[in-house]
Amino acid sequence: MATQRHAFRFGERELVLAGECQLMGVVNVTPDSFSDGGEHATTERAVAHGLALVAQGAAWLDIGGESTRPGSAPVPLDEELRRVVPVVRELRRRTEALISVDTTKAETARAALAAGAQVVNDVSGLQADAQMARVLADTGAGCVLMHMRGTPATMRSLAIYDDVARDVCRELAHCLESAVSRSGLPAEHFLLDPGIGFAKTAEQNLVLMARLAALREGLGRPLLVGPSRKSFIGHVLDRPDPRQRGWGTAAAVAVCALAGVDLVRVHDVAEMQDVVRVCSAIRAAGASCGPRPVSAGH
Repeated sequence: MATQRHAFRFGERELVLAGECQLMGVVNVTPDSFSDGGEHATTERAVAHGLALVAQGAAWLDIGGESTRPGSAPVPLDEELRRVVPVVRELRRRTEALISVDTTKAETARAALAAGAQVVNDVSGLQADAQMARVLADTGAGCVLMHMRGTPATMRSLAIYDDVARDVCRELAHCLESAVSRSGLPAEHFLLDPGIGFAKTAEQNLVLMARLAALREGLGRPLLVGPSRKSFIGHVLDRPDPRQRGWGTAAAVAVCALAGVDLVRVHDVAEMQDVVRVCSAIRAAGASCGPRPVSAGH
C-alpha cells in the first residue's frame, strides 16, 4: 500500500511528505545533553557542527539550548536565549536548510523564529507554556508536537499504558486537535512525534518502533521520530554509554525508514544517511514489484 502524502506548512512554504525519510541533524547548545553535552556549547562550535551536518546530508537542523534528558531541570529563559538565538541567526545566514528550535518556552520560540527558524519543536506538545499557541498563530510557523506525559523530571513515573501504541496515537491526536483549536492554524502546520524515550519504558519504546507505520497511518500526519542513541538501544545492547550506541541507532533508523517515517532526528548524519539511502532503495524496489507471491516452482 502506498504511503499517505501530507503537506507540511511553515510560513509561506510547504513541503509534501510521503514517507521518503529525511534526516534532522541535532545541534545541542547545552553543557548537559545526555549524548553530547558540552561538545557544541559555544556559538562558534554549534554553528560549525550544524554546517557539517548539512554537508553530510541533513535536510533539517534542530537547535536546542535545554536538555530534556530524564530528570533534567529547566534552563532559565535568559540563558536559553543566549545559547540558541545567535546559533539560529548565524546558521540562517549560512545555510538554506530548514531550521527548528527545540524549546518549550514561547519567548524562546518567538526570538528564534525572528532570527530565522521556521519551525518550533515542542516536546511538551504546547502544554508547557500557554503562550506557545499564540506564537504559532502570530508567525504561521510550523510545529512538531511530541508525545510526553509530565515533564522530564517526572515522566518516568507516568509510563503506564493499556496499549502503548494505541494510547500514544489517541493522546497525540488529542494534542493535535488542541493545537489546531488554540493556534487557529490548520493541521498542515503540524508534524507529530511519538516521543521515543519520553514517559516510556525500554519495552514500550520497542513496541512503538515496531508499530510506526500503523501509527503514521492512524494519525494521518507526517511523523518525526527521534531514536538516536536513546536508552532503549542501550537496554537492548547493554551499552550504558550513549556514544557506544551507533550501530543500534543505525538499526532503529532503518526501521524508521522502512516504516515510512518522514523525518528521523539523529546525531550522526553521515552514517545514518547511508542507512536511509539503502532502506529507501529497498522500499522503492518493493513498491515497484508490488505484493506478488514468490514461488520456488520448477
